[in-house]
Amino acid sequence: MMKEVSIYSQFYNLLFAVFLISVIGCQNKKTPKNDGVVSKLNGSTITEESKKANPSFYAEGIPVYEKFKDMEPLLNVKNDTTYVVNFWATWCKPCIKEIPYFKELDSTYKDQKVKLVLVSLDFPKDVKTKLVSFAKEQQIESNVVVLLDGKYNDWIDKVSPHWSGAIPATYVFNRKRKELFQRTFESTEELIDIVEPFL
Repeated sequence: MMKEVSIYSQFYNLLFAVFLISVIGCQNKKTPKNDGVVSKLNGSTITEESKKANPSFYAEGIPVYEKFKDMEPLLNVKNDTTYVVNFWATWCKPCIKEIPYFKELDSTYKDQKVKLVLVSLDFPKDVKTKLVSFAKEQQIESNVVVLLDGKYNDWIDKVSPHWSGAIPATYVFNRKRKELFQRTFESTEELIDIVEPFL
C-alpha cells in the first residue's frame, strides 16, 4: 500500500510540474485580464455572479481558469437566460462528435435567451497546441472557456452530485431549474429536446 501511495504521489507531482510548465507557456500577456469574452458568454446583462468569474489568463482570446472556484460563478448566474454548459475535451472522441450539434443549437437559439458555454477540460499542454486551433477551425472560440483544475473530485459535486465525472456531460440551468445530462448526443434535435423544457 505504501509503495502504491509513493508511486501515486510521484505521478501527481510529475503531472503538477507539467501543468505549471504548460500554464506558463500558454499565458498571453498581451491580452488584458478582462477583454469581454466572459461577458459575451453571459448575455447582454452582466450579473454580479458573472463579474466574479475571473480567468487566470487568456489563450488567444479564450478565457482560461486554473481553479474551479474562479470559473464557478459562470455556473451560478441568476438571470432570465438558460445556459447550456457542455464539459468536453479535444481528446474525447464522443465530445468532438457532438460539437456540430452544439453549434447548430447555438444557431437555433441565437435570438433567444439561451447561451452556450463549452468548458474544455483539455490538458494544459494541449490548450495552445490543440484546443485553440480546433476552436478557431470549428468557429466556436466565442463559446469556449478552459478549466485546467484537474482535481475533479474536489469540484464535480459542485456542478452536480449526480455527475460521475465522465465526459461529455451537459449541464443546463436557469434561475428556476438545473439538470445534468451524462450522455452523448446524436443530433441537434436531441439537444433541443433537453433545452425546451427550460424555456
